[in-house]
Amino acid sequence: MKRVVITGMGVVSPLGCNLEMFWSNLIAGTNGIHTITRFDASSFPVKIAAEVKDFDVNAFVDPKVQRRTDRYTQYALAASAMAVRDSGIDFSKEDPFRCGCIVSSGVGGISTTESEVLRMKERGPGRISPFCIPEIIVNIASGMVAIEHGLKGPNYAVVSACATGLHSVGCAMKAIRYGEADVMLAGGSEASVSQISIAGFAAMHALSTTNDDPEHACRPFDKNRNGFIMGEGSAVLVLEEYEHAVARGANIYAEISGFGESCDAFHMTAPAEDGSSGAYAMVMAMKDAGVSPDQIDYLNAHGTSTPLNDRIETVAVKRAMGEDAARALTISSSKSMTGHMLGAAGAIESVVCAMAIKNGVVPPTINYAEPDPDCDLDYTPNTAREKKIDVCLNNSLGFGGHNACAVFRKV
Repeated sequence: MKRVVITGMGVVSPLGCNLEMFWSNLIAGTNGIHTITRFDASSFPVKIAAEVKDFDVNAFVDPKVQRRTDRYTQYALAASAMAVRDSGIDFSKEDPFRCGCIVSSGVGGISTTESEVLRMKERGPGRISPFCIPEIIVNIASGMVAIEHGLKGPNYAVVSACATGLHSVGCAMKAIRYGEADVMLAGGSEASVSQISIAGFAAMHALSTTNDDPEHACRPFDKNRNGFIMGEGSAVLVLEEYEHAVARGANIYAEISGFGESCDAFHMTAPAEDGSSGAYAMVMAMKDAGVSPDQIDYLNAHGTSTPLNDRIETVAVKRAMGEDAARALTISSSKSMTGHMLGAAGAIESVVCAMAIKNGVVPPTINYAEPDPDCDLDYTPNTAREKKIDVCLNNSLGFGGHNACAVFRKV
């Protein structure tokens, strides 16, 4: 099987709208969570989110295209443009049928759905935009990125709730590994800070209601965690066959050497109590990469800051790694700063893994103040840690019981 490496990355996030700013803020422990400004949330039980700020859409998306696309697609176009620029690849010199794209979303154009339904009720069905359907469907970001860069190879979207972004990276890796493509753009995008999203997740009691203290609302693995924070943004990675990347002199961040996946088959939203399926995904990823638990230097945890997820993910890590290797492992949750970017989470956390390997730094889990006896591993509390990282894991767990895990390693 062919080796797959990362040669470019682009980020639109609550911590910054380029790779350098995002990484700088992440390792500094910067909080990206604030009071919602996207709409008037004064009557909502949840009034905080991790919004994208200072995003210059005009720098990436033509005004005509802006009028015909949801914000989630615009984020994806911007992150893709930055990733391509970062990689230095010239697609005009590539076989377009050997270049593809899997950029996905958990909920797609939910803001457009919300606004168009309101328009229909207020003004009638004849006033719905002719671009309504293309704006809301989950695959359109991948299609638009392909149009922008002339990519005629494999192209589709994966939807697995909060595991979407990592599933997209895994599927793109497989396309290259098995010879279907030489280059793939892979990632996720989400623009879900909207009234219906916040109201819906709040109705599930999934979100934190620490509205008076957004700076400390997201605290993964802390005893007093009380729900996740809605985030938004996009991350896209340029994945490339290793020999292809070397031949053009590309900068290589890291290799994606393993991928595992599973399903809890247990509950619509809750993970299985024994953590067995999440553990299975980790075990299969390590087996695929040919590494053992004691070789893993860092784990970017799913770490949502919900009471159930963090406890059961800890159980799954112990089950997959063994007690001794789990206790020796350095773990952190970047969601403590970015919030939960849903379908983009696994993609931006893949960026975190690649940057951690490249820079030898583990980002912190901020707001960790009181240890939880049920979460008793090393979560890199509050301060980034310098560490040589040769191999790391990335976990993503989604509603519906979807589990994904990828192995990244130094080249």
